[in-house]
Amino acid sequence: MHDDGRAPIAPALAGSRRAVAGGPASPPDLESAAQALVRAASAAGLTVATAESLTAGMVASTIAGVPGASAVLRGGLVVYATELKSLLAGVPEETLDAHGAVSAETAAALAEGAARRCGADLGVGLTGVAGPDLQEGKPAGTVFVATSRRGEGAGVARLALGGDRAQIRAAATLAGLEMLRSAVMGE
Repeated sequence: MHDDGRAPIAPALAGSRRAVAGGPASPPDLESAAQALVRAASAAGLTVATAESLTAGMVASTIAGVPGASAVLRGGLVVYATELKSLLAGVPEETLDAHGAVSAETAAALAEGAARRCGADLGVGLTGVAGPDLQEGKPAGTVFVATSRRGEGAGVARLALGGDRAQIRAAATLAGLEMLRSAVMGE
């Protein structure tokens, strides 16, 4: 976090170019990304947790589908409703009031809250607009993904995704998996 409480915005990962460009993320892409994450986290002896809004548990579910995930995945929070972001993930109400549910600051707080509330080494937070309607004046495809190492703050990527609801949610899931793997690897 910056001194003024704003989360830093990190560029989207090179591996997420297809997701950022709006191309669909296919189940093999998601499975492959989850396998890479589980391998990397297992090798590093690290655990992960999720706090998901627009993906509604898709990141945690995709990780859980990989054999060996129980050594890595501590848990996940589905915080689709705005008030649950605060209640379950510990996002400060001031953050939600000042920046909204779909913001870099909220994504960062979700990632930090996921790690803290689930007792994991790393957290990922996802929030955004799956569409088709605007949310908080933001168009469909506006997504913020953040990763956080417990106690170290968060890095955030702002994505502009294309496609329908399912494609946006799948691409956000892929970005979350890839960002988590990068965080595990210290990238």
